[in-house]
Amino acid sequence: MKIAVHAVGRMKAGPERELADRYFERFAKSGPAIGFEFSGVAEIAEGRAQNADERRREEGQKLQAQLQPGTALFLLDERGKNLSSDDFASRIGQLRDGGRKALVIAIGGADGHDQSIRDQAELMVSFGAATWPHQLVRVMLGEQLYRAATILSGHPYHRS
Repeated sequence: MKIAVHAVGRMKAGPERELADRYFERFAKSGPAIGFEFSGVAEIAEGRAQNADERRREEGQKLQAQLQPGTALFLLDERGKNLSSDDFASRIGQLRDGGRKALVIAIGGADGHDQSIRDQAELMVSFGAATWPHQLVRVMLGEQLYRAATILSGHPYHRS
């Protein structure tokens, strides 16, 4: 199953990008053995509209254009479910085992996701009640994808 990350906003060079890249690279290397192919991170520019609703709609349309029919969609959203790492891994594994060909995990812009995109999501995930900068969310997502691969493969990285 191909897994891609869709992110609103560009991540500048620096320690956060290096750390995110490190975890995404680890995931890319560990994924194929258990049926995952990392397709990378697609960055889009933040919406330029005058109000939040229009920015969300604009960003949602760009995400929609990247979704192929049958692609599962997970959103990182403050209103999402706060899953354990085991549950996150299980959800991804269930998609793979159910024959899904692709999963896109989307990080929205500063204004969040458009309702039309939230309605399409199979799962909305929250990394807790706190508000996190997008740079750290990418690091946390990269680490959780790598951790999911290790959980599903039985690797000792994850100790629950």
